[in-house]
Amino acid sequence: MRLSYPASIKIVRVPCTGKVDAIHMLRAFEKGADGVCVIGCMEGDCHFKAGNFRARKRTEQVAKILDTIGIGGGRVKMYNLSSGEGPTFARYANEIHGIIMELGPNPIKLKKDKAA
Repeated sequence: MRLSYPASIKIVRVPCTGKVDAIHMLRAFEKGADGVCVIGCMEGDCHFKAGNFRARKRTEQVAKILDTIGIGGGRVKMYNLSSGEGPTFARYANEIHGIIMELGPNPIKLKKDKAA
């Protein structure tokens, strides 16, 4: 099955979304990412007990931080799906890509480009 999602999306695999810390998401923005999407297992089905709940909380915290500093909390999102839902992954990837395209480039990246 061939699934289509934007080529600009870079996938970073982790053993559990609970390992994705707020600093990792914020560093991605600092390095020029236009958005961050965390995709974890279904709530209640985490092999590591509550990893996906921790990831959701951290994602919400990062969204608040991004709103506070003027970058926009809409640039970070979390979804839940099971490993067998490839078409749903592609739909989520296209959805977050559309959101990011509407928001435009990361303002941090724009400031760095102007300073250079």
